[in-house]
Amino acid sequence: MNPITAFDPSSTAFLNGLNQIQARSQQAQLELTTGLKINSVSDSPTQIPDLMETHQQLDQVTQLNSNLNLVQNEVNTGETSVQSAVTLLEQAQTLTSEGEPSSTSATTRTQIAGQLGDILTQMVALANTTSGGRYIFSGDSDQTAPYTIDLTQTNPISPYAGTASTREIQSPDGSTIPVALTAQDIFDSSTPADNVFQSINSARVALLNNDQTGIDSSLSSLQSSDTYLNTQLAFYGDTQDSITSGLNYGSTLVTQLQTQLAGIQDADSAQAITQMTEAQTEQEAALQSEAQLPRSSLFQYLG
Repeated sequence: MNPITAFDPSSTAFLNGLNQIQARSQQAQLELTTGLKINSVSDSPTQIPDLMETHQQLDQVTQLNSNLNLVQNEVNTGETSVQSAVTLLEQAQTLTSEGEPSSTSATTRTQIAGQLGDILTQMVALANTTSGGRYIFSGDSDQTAPYTIDLTQTNPISPYAGTASTREIQSPDGSTIPVALTAQDIFDSSTPADNVFQSINSARVALLNNDQTGIDSSLSSLQSSDTYLNTQLAFYGDTQDSITSGLNYGSTLVTQLQTQLAGIQDADSAQAITQMTEAQTEQEAALQSEAQLPRSSLFQYLG
């Protein structure tokens, strides 16, 4: 008597083959649904390290670009403020020149001194510029206004209340970019001839006192501080260029990494459709072939 078995070898082979066909069809369907050819580690174990590394690099560059965009707003604000300061300083020079001739009356000089006081007040306001809730010229103490002003005092400008500026930002090209100068660097240089606040106030006081010698001397200081202030303006121009260059580099790098990522994980829709169609055709053919095979009855096993 022949032993009765659950499946004969041909049936087992048929089921295994059918399972493989269905697995290919399901994989193709999954690729079409997700747009990815790697949906789990088992789909392509050897490519997982490259996939993870590329994702990590893309996330890093995207974050660096975002940081640069935020800082760019601050730097642009800083550049605009320093440019305004240059304009004010040039106005101060013009006013002082108008009051310099010895024939100028004391009354006129007092009026000009008042205008210089207004300019000095505006200059302090520029030193206290904010962007994004931060005093951008206060160094690392960006929640503290760097200066106050009281024109009734002998020394109308307060001591610098900020700290040194150590902030830098990383560019996608690997370089680091200093973000800002301090108000002390820009307006309140330790070199008297370069000190913007001091040069304007000296001219103001000399005009108030009808001091010819002081007025003559203050003009030279105003010219020197103007040259110095333009140097500080150049810092912001250079920083703007560095940020723009970093953003351009980062944009190109993002495109490259996205292309690399797509090559690793993106599904080929046309290929997936072909695979799914082929699997369906193979499954239909397999089922038809299986249906045409002769079947053994229980009486044949018992005979």
